[in-house]
Amino acid sequence: MDAETRAAVVQMVPFSAHLGFDLEVCEREKVVVSVLLRAEYCTAGGTAHGGFLMTLADFAGAAGAMQVLPEGAKGTTTIDSKTNMIGAAPVGSRLVATSTLVHAGRRTSVWTTRVETDGGKLISLTTQTQMVL
Repeated sequence: MDAETRAAVVQMVPFSAHLGFDLEVCEREKVVVSVLLRAEYCTAGGTAHGGFLMTLADFAGAAGAMQVLPEGAKGTTTIDSKTNMIGAAPVGSRLVATSTLVHAGRRTSVWTTRVETDGGKLISLTTQTQMVL
């Protein structure tokens, strides 16, 4: 992925930079985002907060949706998202969110995102629908 694409996505979603998300791959059918799980992103038990996991997955899917926008579209927004929490990730883990395209249409795109530790342990699974603006 070139620096221009990375900068454009981060500019559209500046919250991602605030959270330390690293956009590693941003292609038409696949997005990979990684982040170091800091204590402020955790529950009282020192594991990843569900809201943080959902934010990570939402960003990855939205970044992908930006890559499949039809000509003339102004952007994208999440209209549906469903997350299953599968496992716990302790503070200090490196999380990797891999979002893959399920469907790209004129009005919506659908993405699934697996959030795993860098060791491959599945933490959450999200399916989201992005609307074309």
